[in-house]
Amino acid sequence: DGYRNTNQVSDDYRYQDGNYDAPNDGYYRGGDEPAQEEDAQSDVTEGHDEDDEVYEGEYQGIPHPDDIKEKQKKRAPAVDDEYRDRADLMAERMEDEEQLAHQYENIIEECGHGRFQWTLFFVLGLALMADGVEVFVVGFVLPSAEKDMCLSSSNKGMLGLIVYLGMMVGAVLLGGLADKLGRKQCLIISLAINAAFAFLSSFVQGYGFFLFCRLISGLGIGGTLPIVFAYFSEFLSREKRGEHLSWLCMFWMIGGIYASAMAWSIIPHYGWGFSMGTKYHFHSWRVFVLVCALPCIASLVALKFMPESPRFLLEIGKHDEAWMILKQVHDTNMRAKGEPERVFTVSYIKTPKQVDEFIEIQSSTGTWYQRWLVRITTTLKQVWDNVLYCLTAQYRMNTLMLAVVWFTMALSYYGLIVWFPDMIRYFQDEAYESRVKIFDEEEVSHFTFNFTLENQIHRNGEYRNDKFIGMKFKEVRFEDSLFEDCYFEDVRSSETFFENCTIISTVFYNTDLYEHKFINCRLINSTFMKEKEGCHIDFEEDNDFLIYLVSFLGSLSVLPGNIISALLMDKIGRIKMIGGSMLISAVCCFFLFFGNSESAMIGWQCLFCGASIAAWNALDVITVELYPTDKRATAFGILNGLCKFGAILGNSIFSSFVGITKVIPILLASSALVGGGLLALRLPETREQVLM
Repeated sequence: DGYRNTNQVSDDYRYQDGNYDAPNDGYYRGGDEPAQEEDAQSDVTEGHDEDDEVYEGEYQGIPHPDDIKEKQKKRAPAVDDEYRDRADLMAERMEDEEQLAHQYENIIEECGHGRFQWTLFFVLGLALMADGVEVFVVGFVLPSAEKDMCLSSSNKGMLGLIVYLGMMVGAVLLGGLADKLGRKQCLIISLAINAAFAFLSSFVQGYGFFLFCRLISGLGIGGTLPIVFAYFSEFLSREKRGEHLSWLCMFWMIGGIYASAMAWSIIPHYGWGFSMGTKYHFHSWRVFVLVCALPCIASLVALKFMPESPRFLLEIGKHDEAWMILKQVHDTNMRAKGEPERVFTVSYIKTPKQVDEFIEIQSSTGTWYQRWLVRITTTLKQVWDNVLYCLTAQYRMNTLMLAVVWFTMALSYYGLIVWFPDMIRYFQDEAYESRVKIFDEEEVSHFTFNFTLENQIHRNGEYRNDKFIGMKFKEVRFEDSLFEDCYFEDVRSSETFFENCTIISTVFYNTDLYEHKFINCRLINSTFMKEKEGCHIDFEEDNDFLIYLVSFLGSLSVLPGNIISALLMDKIGRIKMIGGSMLISAVCCFFLFFGNSESAMIGWQCLFCGASIAAWNALDVITVELYPTDKRATAFGILNGLCKFGAILGNSIFSSFVGITKVIPILLASSALVGGGLLALRLPETREQVLM
């Protein structure tokens, strides 16, 4: 009889007025204690403070039998999950996610829209601004970099496309990781990679290393777009989401304006660099690359003070962390509104059923690299599963339609964005060539040339005992001419060639008139001494202010479209916004047939950019809203990666027709926009739905 069952013991204790009365049955129960006063507290059961909070680790008295049974019921499903079918678990999780979606919407509405969201808006806006800057950097530095690093035409083309290739990979990889590791953590990784390699690329001298740095820099910044929109959308209520995500898109425009303004103000200032010997040169275009990394660094620092997305934390079962962040959002907004006394009324938030198992690898298991290898491969497998999930029956049709719309939009937009400056440059070259001066059968002897010869053609000339000292040839051609007993010293040239010429007893000292500039020429007793080494920037030729102006105006022209799309996004809906914007942009393409001058091309570019920006904004919003939280960044990353692939194709295809024909680029762009716009009208409208 020394052992008594639990129920009997529990029945012997009768709970009355907050105290347990022990029976007088001869068993030792810790001694008889006198009756306590009404306001007194026992030293043994003391464990409550003024707010009736329980201190961890203190004795709380004997539990009631009903409490024990309730706890056992709560533990039972966790044990039984091992034997349940995965489909059942997924069905239960889907039901939990639907409940969470509606509850979370109510919580965000209770938190309000105020100081917290606006702070996060500017922090994430800087990250989006860095993405916009990255697109323009290489295009602005290319004219100077090609001379500084002796780039061939193929090298220039690769440098122009390598950033998009990095962005394509980064969008898919980092977007997928954001659904597993968290929005904030992956965005920090993305920005850190971009900032580090952008900074490094400004100092490297070789083409190969510079190409590698820009590739990795693009990979880092490629992850920002899917993460930023997924991150910010999870702090917005349904009524605010479309409008404020559209306002956020303005920072991409600001990034383009920033890059154009910095290029315009920095690159022409050649004295802003330095040299170390004859091998290392830090020209002004490298200063420009450094300055373009500032938005990324600023966003990276500010992001350290922002919390993780509570919606993501709830998705992975971290209820308490999510609750604390939501309370922080609520309290921050209420204090800003002058209502600090408002209490956060939410006490419990639904968390979805956790299906995926995470096995923590103990430190004693294998070597450190084996443990990290298992973690990395497991995470990448989960990312790949998310990618495949976007193609399951539930999301397949939406994913395919969105993919076509993203691709057609990118093909036409990025193709034309490159085509416009190339066409303007082509018009400039045509006008320049029309002003060429032609000299036939001139005879010059015993004359010293110490000035610049530009845009000239000399045919059948004879030059005897002439000196060419400290001068520059720019766009000069000598055809079927004779040079006898001439002397060239400290001569610089660009686009200068000698064709079918005879050169007798002539000395070339410290010039850049290399062998490839003499085409079918006869050199008799001529000497080349101390040729100029490396490549030399021809500043007057390469820094074309009009190209900076074109990019600046193109970026600025999207401002009206941004404002209109933000104000109307929640009123007319995402689908009408995409379809209408793409069809209007297609109409603008046809007017390009009338663009036969520089000013006309600039005007049509501004009109096209302003009309197409609304479609980009609506695409960003609908992509966020069509997918659940645990797949949102992955799906956005896939579609944005496809967008960058379209940009690569657009750049390659459209630039190849410059100076040949305008018909194919215009018809290709307009037909792609019409097809994508009509297909977009078949997408489901998401204006009224909550974030799943």
